[in-house]
Amino acid sequence: MQVVALVVVIAVIGGAVYGITATSSKKTANGSAGTSATSGSGGTSGTPSGLGLGNPSGIGVDQASTSTRGVTSDSINVVFPVSNLTSLASNFGFAGDTEFGAQKAAIHTYVNAINDAGGINGRKINPMIVNFDPTSESGMRALCKQWTEGSPPVFAVLDGLGSWTGDNELCITQEGQTPFIGQWTTVTNWTAEGAPYLWWTGPDQAQILATVVSWGTSSGLLDNSSRVGIVAGDRTSDQVALNQYLLPDLARAGIKDPLVETLPSNASDTAATNAAAPLVVQRLKAAGVKSVIPLIPFNSFFPFLSQENGQNYFPKLLLSDYESSIETTLGLIPIPYEKGLDHQEGVTVETLGGTDAPIPESQGGYNPAVNSCYGTWKAHNRPTSTVSPYIEEQGPIVGWCQVIRLFAAAALGAGPSLNRRTFVQSMSRIQNFSGTYSPILSYGADRYAGPTEYQVVELYNNSPPSPLCVPTYTGKPQGTCWHVIQSWAPLAASS
Repeated sequence: MQVVALVVVIAVIGGAVYGITATSSKKTANGSAGTSATSGSGGTSGTPSGLGLGNPSGIGVDQASTSTRGVTSDSINVVFPVSNLTSLASNFGFAGDTEFGAQKAAIHTYVNAINDAGGINGRKINPMIVNFDPTSESGMRALCKQWTEGSPPVFAVLDGLGSWTGDNELCITQEGQTPFIGQWTTVTNWTAEGAPYLWWTGPDQAQILATVVSWGTSSGLLDNSSRVGIVAGDRTSDQVALNQYLLPDLARAGIKDPLVETLPSNASDTAATNAAAPLVVQRLKAAGVKSVIPLIPFNSFFPFLSQENGQNYFPKLLLSDYESSIETTLGLIPIPYEKGLDHQEGVTVETLGGTDAPIPESQGGYNPAVNSCYGTWKAHNRPTSTVSPYIEEQGPIVGWCQVIRLFAAAALGAGPSLNRRTFVQSMSRIQNFSGTYSPILSYGADRYAGPTEYQVVELYNNSPPSPLCVPTYTGKPQGTCWHVIQSWAPLAASS
């Protein structure tokens, strides 16, 4: 399985829109779990949002705007922001991904499949694919204002991969009152402020952090025999995650006096990050810290790992889906980060630990949703790689497939009178949606993040080959893998 590098910079009827029914959950023709729904009837002004103020207005799905902006009698304008991460990968010094170039083809493939099957209650999705630079905050904000206030009018914004991040999500939802479904997530405060327009296909990081602490204490990785370290980014989202969620979670678990270090985390300020990383590692090492919880994006995590190597300091890292640390680090072993990463463990809501092939799921193959996405892709496109004819189980193609099908399910459930209120009401009724990155997505009137379960996986350098790594579809050993050490269990409740 190839590592999806997207998260580093910051992650159909007959073909198939998941069978949304008027009153009950059912299976679709391809065997995927359907959704259950019925037909339904203040801004930052350039200053940081997400300050943990909750949702002061108390707006719920039933109080959402009834605006039909972006909707006509026969079309729905939907924006798909696409970043060129192939070039960004080379700029930041990590490997790219062969599927990145296929993002636009993926969007058209899954949108066309919906439109060709009759669209959304007679309306066709009009895909507005917009290239953007995820390292330019001003550029992203300008695009947000254009979509939510300018022309042509936009009904919704979909981000299948997690490149539209941070305050930019709130610009669209809190300021622009425009529905947004995206993969990038942070803690609950964000969806509270963006409610009821902000919906995540990734996990609520407040639950991830609570799960990390629960798993860490039960497995002996977190205790008071030595000081616990935390490396947090200086972004607003990281500081809220630290102070309002992780530190209280640790205190309730009886973990005393953790050493907190802050690392600059703006992707456009690499000089500051590189200058601070040696001092952060030095202080953790001097304090005898043996377990570290990272709360930083990869552009900060990468220099941290480099300094671990340079200072010969290799603590236990409690990895997780927070900024996808458990996913992105696999691509950094065996060389040169094997000492720091091999056998590290983490919690994830993603289907890590398999192989990229349409073989039985019990043998490490695609889950039902990925298999369905692959079937649609294969029918309309050539393979993206000469190495494998298949798509990546956690790659960009299935990310776009998931978010497009989820949007279509909610829009169908909104009925013929599609507006912002009927759409978010329908989103809140989606349960047991068969996902790609995560097996099941379920939402509610006060639940804006879909994943509900996690597994524990281990980074594993498979040399010499071991049965711990699922073989590739050709039967050959994987070079590295995620080894599943604890199967699916419910996420811990957040504080």
